[in-house]
Amino acid sequence: MKKTIIAISALGLLACSQEKPTKEVIVLKYPQTKKVNQVDDYFGTKVADPYRWLEDDNSAETKAWVDEENKVTFSYLDKIPFRENVKKRLTQLWNYEKLTAPVKKAGMYFSFYNNGLQNQAVLCVQKNLKDARVELLDPNKLSADGTVSFSGWDVSKNGKYLAYGISKAGSDWVEIHVMEIAGKKELSDKIEWVKFSGISWCKNGFYYSRYDAPENGKALTKQNTGHKVYYHEVGTAQSADKLIFADEAHPDRNFTAGVTDDEKYLTLSGSESTSGNSLWIKEVNDATNKWNKLVDNFENDYNIVHNSCNNFYVQTNYKASNQRLLKISLTNAEEKYWQEIIPQQKDLLEGVQYADRKFVASFMHDVASRMNVYDTNGLLLYEANLGGLCKVNDLSTSDKDTIAFFTRATFTAPPAVYTYNVKENRMELFFQPKTDFKSEDYETKQVFFISKDGTKIPMFITLKKGIELNGNNPCFVFGYGGFNAYYSPEYRTDRALFLEAGGIYCVPGIRGGGDYGEDWHKAGTKCLKQNVFDDFIAACDYLVVEKYTSHEKLAIHGRSNGGLLIGAVMTERPDVAKVCIPAVGVLDMLRFHLFTIGRAWTVDYGCSENKDEFACLYKYSPLHNVKKTNYPATLVLTGDHDDRVVPAHSFKFAATLQENQTGNEPIIIRIDKNAGHGTGKPTAKQIDEYGDMWSFVFYNLGVDKLPW
Repeated sequence: MKKTIIAISALGLLACSQEKPTKEVIVLKYPQTKKVNQVDDYFGTKVADPYRWLEDDNSAETKAWVDEENKVTFSYLDKIPFRENVKKRLTQLWNYEKLTAPVKKAGMYFSFYNNGLQNQAVLCVQKNLKDARVELLDPNKLSADGTVSFSGWDVSKNGKYLAYGISKAGSDWVEIHVMEIAGKKELSDKIEWVKFSGISWCKNGFYYSRYDAPENGKALTKQNTGHKVYYHEVGTAQSADKLIFADEAHPDRNFTAGVTDDEKYLTLSGSESTSGNSLWIKEVNDATNKWNKLVDNFENDYNIVHNSCNNFYVQTNYKASNQRLLKISLTNAEEKYWQEIIPQQKDLLEGVQYADRKFVASFMHDVASRMNVYDTNGLLLYEANLGGLCKVNDLSTSDKDTIAFFTRATFTAPPAVYTYNVKENRMELFFQPKTDFKSEDYETKQVFFISKDGTKIPMFITLKKGIELNGNNPCFVFGYGGFNAYYSPEYRTDRALFLEAGGIYCVPGIRGGGDYGEDWHKAGTKCLKQNVFDDFIAACDYLVVEKYTSHEKLAIHGRSNGGLLIGAVMTERPDVAKVCIPAVGVLDMLRFHLFTIGRAWTVDYGCSENKDEFACLYKYSPLHNVKKTNYPATLVLTGDHDDRVVPAHSFKFAATLQENQTGNEPIIIRIDKNAGHGTGKPTAKQIDEYGDMWSFVFYNLGVDKLPW
């Protein structure tokens, strides 16, 4: 593999306030990555895959390659003179108290608290809100390195038991355990091979979903098929769990069971992909196992908000791209009897909760929150005053209570917890984090730009007040564009670091996401996926034209599907940015469906096994569009335990980029050991990874005067 010439400081650690250090040209020698003669035939098109062997994450050869690549990466990062100062400041910014919105269950209030730098948040309980929080379960005590995290929990209706899931090393695999709350006594119950599951209590046990145990050595890569729903009774072995539902005729489907608050009904949501679900309901005590099949296809989304006896209130995008709320009676469950409670509006109906015999509905207006309260007939009672561009998260209500909880998030301050009196339309601050970041010095504005096909796209821009738009500011653009997801106002501690350094942080609401409902999502799927990349490129070009930055001062970043976005953009337009950071990305668009849960993504992406969709995928697949050219400075990020987007995507992409780089910019891959896709990553690992990422960004954007 070719050697790439890069500029690295050989002067060691320098004070960050000094002038840019003199750099000497150093040869960065990449590992000699073996190539094999692997060629696949897709409908007459021959496609080489010379690094196929890197898909075997258990082989000694792959592990040796990982070690060699990390040696190159960390030898590069070690020479960045201000790297330790970046991590020191990031640690300071991270060190503040964090609290989630309380959730009321069985007459008690549960929340997660982090004192600042704890690797994992601690589950706490209060009998009333005036009591001090009492630690119930601390996951930091479950592993020395903080890599065991919570993954789902629920409390029995009588308040006696807590069932909680734990994930190890960032894997999607979950173990469920049971605790007796009063004495914090751990029981012997242990449920294994749980994935993509809820935990829903009913009487003396709970419903959950799992797969059969995978073959040895295949847990992180094998396709996940045969999802089943079980009922576990407290105090019994997993082998005694009762099988509730399985669909052997459709092994690729996933199922989640839920129990209504009155414990009268069992609900079953089935899915074939990341959007669209079937919805069945039955009485828990019905010995005939008769299901009411309200929806038996996967064309739209259906989410049960509340039930009153056999009347169910369901949020859906059926015949409503921006969502609506329906009332469905099991007595007359045919569609012609469905009653519309909250009709579709211009703004996206993001979520609905039930409290005090009212519906609290959160909407998205141009990707920022607003909140309304309706009676059970759909009459608008009042609008909450949320105050400015923000995002309502973790809205939590209890059927009979007047008080709801939520967090209010912005780009410039950590999320604060609020109470909301549903009866009186009164919002009060419950918890305000205190951080070292000077939020008042920064502002967020929203702009709109025009994409390649004339579509108007929104973008949030966060920057220091009074900054001069001279075309020379460092700029960081973050995007996703898929699976009906969207990025509204949110505080990210690592982005605060960039803002302090004089950077401009931008988040465009590109198609493929759910910013404006299902139509916006569909406009960026399958053979329309190019719209996503066009939107993001247009955002970058807009920032240059409007003098926020220049292409030489621009860094771009995305994670997961966002990693695909960055990979596609940099292979299509290598000149669009100076720095590219694709993280845990889907980068081989011809084989993603062959691993773990990848088959579920075909509704968004399409599948290479279909001729027309193969042609679309092959046209933009990052791995297959690398060519001999001058690529930007690139830091690929992944984890060796990622069983969502297997690290082979990043391995093969990095090796191919290194082989084809003709310029002098570094192409390195940082492979985090004992880490997964990102969920549950301990604080220490986050600070370490983001510290390296921002050091790489600052160094390659030429940000030579840092304020710390």
